[in-house]
Amino acid sequence: MRSRWARIVFSFLAFALFSGSFAFAQQSNTDESKRKVKSRVSPTYPELARRMNVTGKVKIEVVIAPDGRIRSTRVVGGHPLLVQACLDALKEWRYVPAAEESTQVIEFDFHGAE
Repeated sequence: MRSRWARIVFSFLAFALFSGSFAFAQQSNTDESKRKVKSRVSPTYPELARRMNVTGKVKIEVVIAPDGRIRSTRVVGGHPLLVQACLDALKEWRYVPAAEESTQVIEFDFHGAE
């Protein structure tokens, strides 16, 4: 049984490592195939979430238009009290223009000490 779980965990980690779809703490993955952020706004820690000591990560998939603006978003995961703050911040993000639209996953990390 233990080796089965080890294989599952290893498979997940290998997928995460090679897929390039993960990003770290309020920034996009720096893989060369990803668009570079020209300007970003950090999300505001919601007061209710702060009072309730809600922490964690929020992952949002974004579709970036050729002009560098975010065309659409889709929440991949995260606490509902934190999601809206991330979506509001992403409305202000701008990427370097490119020939075609692209898709990335952005990860925001909320800590209790913020």
